[in-house]
Amino acid sequence: MVWATRALLASLPAMGVAFLSPQRCSNVQLDHPSSNIKGAPDAHIRTFPSLFSKRTTSEELIPREILFGNPENTSPILSPDGKNLAYLAPSPNGVMNIFIRNLLANGEGDKSKDRMITNEPKRAIRSVAWAYDSETILFMNDFDGDENFHLFAVDALGDDDDGTIPTPRDLTPGKDVKAQNIITNYRYPNEILVGTNQRDPKTFDMYRLFYKTGEMHLDTLNPGDVIGWKVEDESFEVRGATVRNEVDSSTTIRIRQSGDAVNNDESETEWKDVFHFPYGEEGGLIDFCADGGKTGYLTSSLGRETTALLKVDLISGETIEEIYANDKCNVGGITLHKDTKELRALSHNYARTERVFYDRELEKDYDFLKANGPNPDAEVGVVSRTQDESKWIVNYFQSDGPTAYFVYDKPNQAITPLFVSNPKLLQYKFAPMEDVRIRSRDGLELVGYLTRACTEGPSPLILLVHGGPWARDYWGFDSRAQWFANRGYATLKINYRGSTGYGKSFLHKGDGQWGVGDMQHDLTDSVKWAINQGIADAENICIYGGSYGGYACLAGLTFTPDLYKCGVDIVGPSNIKTLLDSIPSYWAPLRNGMLLKIGDVDNDAELNERISPLFHVDKIKAPLLIGQGANDPRVKQAEADQIAFSMQEKGIPVEYVLYPDEGHGFARPENRIDFNARSELFLAKHLGGRAEEFVEVKGSTAQFPLLEKKGDDVA
Repeated sequence: MVWATRALLASLPAMGVAFLSPQRCSNVQLDHPSSNIKGAPDAHIRTFPSLFSKRTTSEELIPREILFGNPENTSPILSPDGKNLAYLAPSPNGVMNIFIRNLLANGEGDKSKDRMITNEPKRAIRSVAWAYDSETILFMNDFDGDENFHLFAVDALGDDDDGTIPTPRDLTPGKDVKAQNIITNYRYPNEILVGTNQRDPKTFDMYRLFYKTGEMHLDTLNPGDVIGWKVEDESFEVRGATVRNEVDSSTTIRIRQSGDAVNNDESETEWKDVFHFPYGEEGGLIDFCADGGKTGYLTSSLGRETTALLKVDLISGETIEEIYANDKCNVGGITLHKDTKELRALSHNYARTERVFYDRELEKDYDFLKANGPNPDAEVGVVSRTQDESKWIVNYFQSDGPTAYFVYDKPNQAITPLFVSNPKLLQYKFAPMEDVRIRSRDGLELVGYLTRACTEGPSPLILLVHGGPWARDYWGFDSRAQWFANRGYATLKINYRGSTGYGKSFLHKGDGQWGVGDMQHDLTDSVKWAINQGIADAENICIYGGSYGGYACLAGLTFTPDLYKCGVDIVGPSNIKTLLDSIPSYWAPLRNGMLLKIGDVDNDAELNERISPLFHVDKIKAPLLIGQGANDPRVKQAEADQIAFSMQEKGIPVEYVLYPDEGHGFARPENRIDFNARSELFLAKHLGGRAEEFVEVKGSTAQFPLLEKKGDDVA
């Protein structure tokens, strides 16, 4: 099953007031009326026509509501029988819900008779899939950002003549229960395999779920060290397990030849350790081949820098064939034939997505789609296919415009427009994103992505740091980068050491390098590169990020206080020890690996103090804006509280916005737009860019702990 997922639009901080500067592509005029909105920034801004014609984006201010509000349509997915289309769109109340289009009756482009089949009142649905009966929709949702996602089922084809919206069924009920590892199989259309931690909060067992009746029973017990499962398709049995050793953080792939203990002897159902990856290596089981699970596909970095795709013997562990490897980056997406399990294509991404084809027919399809797309620079991707693969949904992803979705009629070699994710963006001009290469101080090549604000001369720069940190940035449309460019700021995103996808050495060069080490040095070096290239104004640099990016913001302000004019921290940790002491219980198998990557803050208090910004608040010179979700299960509210209150007590400029119905980031558009509005004024105040007037966002739940404490102190 392929799930269609709408990634959370990143939550953004907002910066303040602006002024005219003939050296920059920004121009606003400010005044400072008093405001009766609690927590509102202390300045209103009114814009006037640009003095320059060298902007990379539209001359007019692109509204925040358009950049960060809900898309009009997204995540389309075809039913297996091709008769219906499901997609996500805003309900009349402005919350992303699931809609169904009857393709046979209404055609691909007519949405006038589309039906809304869910009515989530507050929390957007972000993932949707068809069950293989072509009648049931499966989706997941959590509760105010707690990340305890439940699996729901809803009737997609019910009689709705009276306008009634069907009630979803919670297939994985229970307080604090989290569902993951959801697997469907067209050979078993009425069953689902799903992992939940309902038995033990720390581990995920696999359950066999009959979604039409809700019947569910334990299929495979987790002995306590399994962090992922793999299923053999023909039997629809759990045959593979990814195991993490909590002591040395090595990874082992366990295999069993059968999951049926009734009809097979114990030797076939016994788990055996077949592949082992010591800490520092990368790899994992991709899938079983169509030979009863005797062979399979594996990625592995053993004996090389980057991961290679291998065909392996799942009984002996021997390599049958090394299929593909790239010397600069890991193997990425892998496409297998759903029946034969023959390799059809794979991709890798150093800076942009590249594909290698093993199926000539599939290559011709991609060539046709690329040649007939709306933009020759766009990257094409397959979002969904019918069961017989006669009809596809494809998307065209570009850096300077919204994603466009098309229906591909494979037998007739024809593509038809379906919809654009956010058509309101089409009326504006956006800046292209450039992939760049930067040398660190020790000679390491870093891949980055630059979005310029103007075509000539330096501008203020926002260093936008990705989270993880064991993740990476990609090329493509980024609403934050376009927002910044339109307001007058260049944006630089960097895959610093410790980012994933570039091989094991690049990844582990980040070990022990948080805060005062080379991971932060890579960010510093990238800023200096932008200054030396004439891209960035050295006097007006902001560091901005979420999660680890938020930590990097705090580290940048404390450990390189003269480099940054201001910073925006979203859900960033300020004390590494308290961060690790409060992670979810189901992260327990991963905790030791985090210590190996970060440093042993459990047993080395001096190290923790050295790399935790909380202990260096006195060094901060630049103003800081903090955004936090109260229900964040990863980076608890205390991480924001402790540094915000410390800065306030020491008289260091800090603003702190808390959202009680959010988690690790801001999923609700009302809160996202609210925080971005505050961020925009904050940035304008300190960097001198343009900004829309601040308007209170209806439905936002913003709270202001620093103001409330000040009020309590006065009282």
